[in-house]
Amino acid sequence: MSEVRTVSDKNFEADVLSNDRPTVVDFWAEWCGPCRLMSPEVEKLADRYSGSIDVFKMDVDANSKIPMRFGIMSIPTVMLFAPGQRPVPAIGYRPLEELEKALKLSRYVSTLEAEA
Repeated sequence: MSEVRTVSDKNFEADVLSNDRPTVVDFWAEWCGPCRLMSPEVEKLADRYSGSIDVFKMDVDANSKIPMRFGIMSIPTVMLFAPGQRPVPAIGYRPLEELEKALKLSRYVSTLEAEA
């Protein structure tokens, strides 16, 4: 099982923006019901793309600078940060398959198949 790590305002630049691999960040809050529903889907995504995509969670209540910087106005928001590309957001609860489509993760499938 792949690990969904925590990222903060302090380490976001190093762990996400300077990462040479695509990175998914789940912006969430403890009190948010849809965020709690989204958590298992994000864990499934981490498992499915283990070794190709890094996956993080960011608590928007404990970290305000990065969510503000990227215009996070609604949670849950899951965002793909790929080197050299604009971030791709998926806003609201989505099951894994819909999350993959919204984030356009099909482009990373061939990478996964090559590693298998």
